[in-house]
Amino acid sequence: MSVRPEEVTSILAKQLEAYQKELDLAQVGVVLEVGDGIARVYGLREAMASELIQFPNQVFGVALNLEEDNVGCILLGPDAGIKEGDQVRATGRIVEVPVGERLLGRVVDAIGRPRDGKGPIVTDSYRAIESPAPNVVERRPVHQALQTGLKAIDSTTPIGRGQRELIIGDRQTGKTALVVDTIINQRGEQVFCIYAAIGQKMSAVAQVVDVLERHHALEYTTVLVAAASDPAPEQYVAPYAACAMGEYFRERGQHALVIYDDLSKHAQAYRQVSLLLRRPPGREAYPGDIFNLHSRLLERAAKLNDERGAGSLTALPIAETQAGDYTAYIPTNLISITDGQIYLETDLFYAGVRPAINMGLSVSRVGGAARIEAMNVVAKSLKLDLARYREMAAFAQFSSELDRATRAQLARGERLVELLKQEQYAPMPVEEQVVSIYLGVSGSLDDLPVEEVRPVEAELLALVRSRYPEILQHIRKTRDLPEQTQRLLDRAIAELKQRRQAKAQPQAQA
Repeated sequence: MSVRPEEVTSILAKQLEAYQKELDLAQVGVVLEVGDGIARVYGLREAMASELIQFPNQVFGVALNLEEDNVGCILLGPDAGIKEGDQVRATGRIVEVPVGERLLGRVVDAIGRPRDGKGPIVTDSYRAIESPAPNVVERRPVHQALQTGLKAIDSTTPIGRGQRELIIGDRQTGKTALVVDTIINQRGEQVFCIYAAIGQKMSAVAQVVDVLERHHALEYTTVLVAAASDPAPEQYVAPYAACAMGEYFRERGQHALVIYDDLSKHAQAYRQVSLLLRRPPGREAYPGDIFNLHSRLLERAAKLNDERGAGSLTALPIAETQAGDYTAYIPTNLISITDGQIYLETDLFYAGVRPAINMGLSVSRVGGAARIEAMNVVAKSLKLDLARYREMAAFAQFSSELDRATRAQLARGERLVELLKQEQYAPMPVEEQVVSIYLGVSGSLDDLPVEEVRPVEAELLALVRSRYPEILQHIRKTRDLPEQTQRLLDRAIAELKQRRQAKAQPQAQA
């Protein structure tokens, strides 16, 4: 078989016409040193801040220090398989995490990889962990309540959708229990929850996941874990990843709640990373940009205006204090960034007041805008009464003779404190909270022994559910408490008193 030159020529000509010169340009660097979760790389002259850097063994790093002769990276994975002289590549991408509905009901790590043994998370939606906060024009003032289900919070320090409310207190004062109650209370409210456990023990995280599962709350919740045993870089990245997961829902006109538990450990992880990268230390050895660390995170929580879809991202950061010192460096930073704080006090916790909220130091800077109108009607004097009670109780210890008005104020305060106590993992619908608080502020409990306050509250709620359901229906539907409904509520309280008196008479005769 002979080869015809013209055929070979035509084939070569066609291939040359179709040929396109393509160059695969990649930035390549060399590891100078590695250890303790950080690596220094030489040769990445065009690396961006927060750019993903690919190391051997499928380990990724984040460029954090852009210096003249090297790039300081934090490693999002084990550094055991990386050594000096290894080749690394710049990816040209910023750190991203998977987002969307597929993450609901799952437990993931700091960059969205599953940790619950339920298989891979298949999603096409990814979002950069760092993004600019919505500007002033895109926001709308907080006006919609986010109900926690806790009487002590929804009545005195309300939280609105799009707000940033700090939860602060010593260890073992009920901070995590408070936010878990809030997650449980979002069932049926179309609020998607992201719980970021930063620097927590795995046993504590497992307990939270178990509680959420038992109360059917995990189905609308994503648990993001950067545990105490995980490297400091993962703990540093975790809250930003959780925020990006919440922003996915906000940008689609939905509502999300993200909880950072806790930012004190996050600051410590960042301090560790910064010192390893030889950043100059400042107060308490924290780097100079520690305020920016948390402000750029918490500013991303917002309620968007109607043009942007009216979605919201609410943030509940947690900060741990030492011996009740809320004037420490990190707590004061967070207090100045957020829209209020809920301060949990150790003495109250051990005195049996649960949740152990100090009403004098707790505040919500959105005021009544985050409360439904019915709660505004019944709770307008509640916080003032409680603050007066705390003040008078302190002075009453040194006085044996008190005037009638002071005794009445102390008696009212004791009963209100008892009324605001609540069992763990038992959030209360807002309409029942209104009925409960109306019982206290109307003076109907003043002549009762303190130990009978909560049984009477339970009896009234049972009576209203069975005999006066229209009260709860009206509050739930209109969010208001008009005089007509108040009169109906007064009638229910009067009927309850008659029942108790009728029950007490035979006992007294016996």
